[in-house]
Amino acid sequence: MTLPDDDTLFSALRARDTRFDGVFFVGISTTGIYCRPICPARSARRTSCHFFPSAAAAERAGFRPCLRCRPELAPGRAPVDSVSRLAHAAATRIEDGALENGSLEDLAAELGVSDRHLRRATESAFGVAPVELAQTHRLLLAKRLLTDTALPVMEVALASGFRSLRRFNALFRERYRLTPTAIRRSLPEAQREAGAPLVCHLAYRPPLAWAELLAFLADRAVRGVERVEAGRYLRTAEISGHQGWLSVSPAREGRAALRVEISSSLSPVVGSVLTRVRRLFDLSAAPESIARQLGPLAETHPGLRVPGAFHGFEIAVLVILGQDVTVAAATTLARRFALAFGAKIETPHAALDRLTAQPARVARAPLGDIAALGIARPAAAALLALARAMAQGELVLAPGHDPDATVARLRQLPGVSSGTAQSIVMRTLAWPDAFPETDLPLCHAAGNLGTAEWRARAESWRPWRSYAVLHLCQSVPGSTAANSPEPTSLVAGPAPVLVAASSRMIA
Repeated sequence: MTLPDDDTLFSALRARDTRFDGVFFVGISTTGIYCRPICPARSARRTSCHFFPSAAAAERAGFRPCLRCRPELAPGRAPVDSVSRLAHAAATRIEDGALENGSLEDLAAELGVSDRHLRRATESAFGVAPVELAQTHRLLLAKRLLTDTALPVMEVALASGFRSLRRFNALFRERYRLTPTAIRRSLPEAQREAGAPLVCHLAYRPPLAWAELLAFLADRAVRGVERVEAGRYLRTAEISGHQGWLSVSPAREGRAALRVEISSSLSPVVGSVLTRVRRLFDLSAAPESIARQLGPLAETHPGLRVPGAFHGFEIAVLVILGQDVTVAAATTLARRFALAFGAKIETPHAALDRLTAQPARVARAPLGDIAALGIARPAAAALLALARAMAQGELVLAPGHDPDATVARLRQLPGVSSGTAQSIVMRTLAWPDAFPETDLPLCHAAGNLGTAEWRARAESWRPWRSYAVLHLCQSVPGSTAANSPEPTSLVAGPAPVLVAASSRMIA
């Protein structure tokens, strides 16, 4: 990506501007260390500062990460945040481990480009090649786990994507001039106990509308799989055969981060867990940039996020079930679906006793078994077709995949509308510019605006139309939002607009 000029970046560094956290990193030539722009250490002289678009670029230039501000904790970038769609897609797939079991050629083929073109795109956006991006991601994850958990070094190496402890130790010393054991911090005694949950923190750019985000998830929580209680979110998880649970809550006051507690059974896939939590809570968003584009629409609920998906199939099932029923009815059906097709699990949380359904198991079920759960036959047919498409690899509901192609594939499923497809893509692909214009309550928000005028109004919200959808939902009377503005201030224009109450599923 193209960064602002160095003088602007230095000003952001001196101001410790949180808007730039994760957008750039600064290498200090006098110390050989690179930092986040919010580092609490005393600012270096301008002549000693070198600016980089990514942590990987700073490391390639020979800088090692700061132990104080910890670059591995910096927020990521949103899909539309001055980074090309291809480069973002590549970075997202690399975070998901695409280069752990596959080659660069495989990744390029998946993204529909040549490996040479993919290298050029990531070099332009991040200043490094895809392989270097993956290597830095592994090392920074390892540094996080060494600092924040009591996992043995061998387990840290494996969880970070290294197949060899020898290679891990050598690369760690080469890059960071420290041994893995030397970076350990003292941990509370409770975290040292065998089987104790892992505790990590994920940073975000403030503000974060936590109450609204939690209320959204609470309304759509599938009982047994998810739970919102006492200001925190809990859920079960199954990733690559590893099963367990996790909880997410705000970090201590004054810290722009979420505290993530993860069962020890998920330690081999802790990197994937953290990546999915970051997307579920949309922690890479740049709220000030979004607010500037949305204008008055975003004023009442600053920091509103678009919830992502921990499991893509789970969200797609919920949205399809909600096409013609209320949110409450959809979650009731989703609970029955989880009981029928999800495995049992024991957790220390009484409210969590079921894993989410997996596509492969649903794909083998007769249509009648799905309909017998009280699901209308057209919706049951759509769910069966969805499961088969995902089990066969014809449809992938995960960030980094092309949103337009995914919408087109979803529309091929029986009975899936354009609005439903857009809602699924909004959450499962973490796509910030989805707009299910045909669904409630957006149709009500359009009021007496014509279709062309409504679409034109929505065009002014690009590339953040997904956020506009969430703000419009917050404006609905009877929603969890308090002190909602008058509807006419939300979709400003010459025609009066009525935002009517709706309990239908959206996103």
